[in-house]
Amino acid sequence: MYIYLYLNIFTILFPLLLSFDKRVAFYRNWASLFPAILVNAAVFMVWDALFTEAGVWGFNAEYLTGIYFFGLPLEEVLFFITVPYACVFIYEVLNAYISKDLLQPYAKTVIFLLVPVLLALAVFNISRLYTSITFMLLSVMLVVHYSVFGVKYMGRFFLAYLVHLVPFLLINGVLTYLPIVWYNNEYNLGVRLVSIPVEDTMYSMLMLLLTISVYEGLRERRAVKQYEPLTV
Repeated sequence: MYIYLYLNIFTILFPLLLSFDKRVAFYRNWASLFPAILVNAAVFMVWDALFTEAGVWGFNAEYLTGIYFFGLPLEEVLFFITVPYACVFIYEVLNAYISKDLLQPYAKTVIFLLVPVLLALAVFNISRLYTSITFMLLSVMLVVHYSVFGVKYMGRFFLAYLVHLVPFLLINGVLTYLPIVWYNNEYNLGVRLVSIPVEDTMYSMLMLLLTISVYEGLRERRAVKQYEPLTV
């Protein structure tokens, strides 16, 4: 039963089909989106391969096609393409249909609260690799994004993150309940949202933030080039 493959197809199917919606016109941003997804995939595939090798997590072959790349199941590689695509699609749909940046006034406060809490949890759980590395990298990514963009995109990002938790709980719930992906509790806090390790919520935030940061950076760069005056 290729359930993990089917989950990947389900994740990207509707965002892909709706990318041509006239109001969102998501396809127009593909030139910035696909490089951002590639950056994200490169980072997370290396991380994933190392953690799989270390036994932090692993995969149940019963639900896989049996095709592997760099020691990772094909489905896991696809996960780093389909999920960022779907998440940025959610981000752009919300931007298109909700004109007011509802969470922007609170974005700086959230960042300034999240970073020290994440760092403290990372330090006090240094032996739990999934916890410490995920929380540490997310805190660093929040600081880097804030240093480059301020809170320009963070209100929109936090709203997209909150909305994405609905499909996240559905997809990750299936992955961890069967389980298709198993976790060694020696390397995490052992706190679960039903079957989902709580670290996965921060892992997903990190994945989305990295993709959005690269995506918006590339869009800004393209916009500047588009409007640069021609020199003779």
